[in-house]
Amino acid sequence: MLLHLKNGAKELLLDFLYYAAASILCAVSVRMFTAPNHIAPGGVTGLSTVINYLSGLPIGMMSLLLNIPIFIWAVLQIGYKLVGKTMIATVFVASAIDILSVLIPPYSGNPMLAAIFGGLLDGTGLSLVFMRGATTGGTDLIARLLNRRVRFVSMGKLMLCVDFVIVVISAIAYRSIESALYALIAIFVSSRMIDTILYGTDVGTGKVIFIISEKSERIAQEILTDVERGVTYLDSKGAYTGRKGEVLLCAARRYEVVKIKDIVRTIDRNAFLIVGDAGEITGEGFREVRPEDKTLRELIERLKSEKK
Repeated sequence: MLLHLKNGAKELLLDFLYYAAASILCAVSVRMFTAPNHIAPGGVTGLSTVINYLSGLPIGMMSLLLNIPIFIWAVLQIGYKLVGKTMIATVFVASAIDILSVLIPPYSGNPMLAAIFGGLLDGTGLSLVFMRGATTGGTDLIARLLNRRVRFVSMGKLMLCVDFVIVVISAIAYRSIESALYALIAIFVSSRMIDTILYGTDVGTGKVIFIISEKSERIAQEILTDVERGVTYLDSKGAYTGRKGEVLLCAARRYEVVKIKDIVRTIDRNAFLIVGDAGEITGEGFREVRPEDKTLRELIERLKSEKK
């Protein structure tokens, strides 16, 4: 029991340290680069930047207020335990944007540089939040909630649609097509930075997770709906007990492991988990099959047919 409490306290401390670092990076991105140059790179923060331009209301405070109805919706749909970390991370980031505004000087030089460096800092900050199994609310959470009802549209496309709407709003508010184009550049740079930090330069790597639980069906369903990762049932038999059961096999990105562990522990605290590194994962959601892989496979099949 004491060891469990110590591990819980350590994880909580790491969460706060990561959120604090992410908050500073996001605050610098917004206050130094994007907001002063009329760049609203999607998301609730981008919309808050537009509102700040039109009304003068603080960006962080507006971001927090706009996220409240999203959080209520999320709690009703997927439960407070899976949204709790996101709420904390959002408060950290929103507070830092307003509190550090007096310390961060605005950059008013080349808008292209502002879009690039704003995207780099924002992507780095968001990556730190994602590593701890949370998000900063906004676009990611809206897309996830919409995807529960509109399953024929992928989460990535839903996020893109939401961001695109906000970019269009910013172009109208700033009365500048260039602002929208710079915003698109910032979004692209941010997303590439997230991919690089979370997945490395090789998007085919990740984690493989084995889950042994008497509540495997419920766990599998939650992973499918909330993390959007496929799960495979493997028949198993305990060597000691002789009891038959099922093992869940799931391939996931590194940052998704924390989410999956939270789901498992919430449903079954006694579940047995094994998390290992996967040097290469090929298939939908990971690395696409390369031409050389197809060629090798065709060669093998041809050799087999010739032997027959």
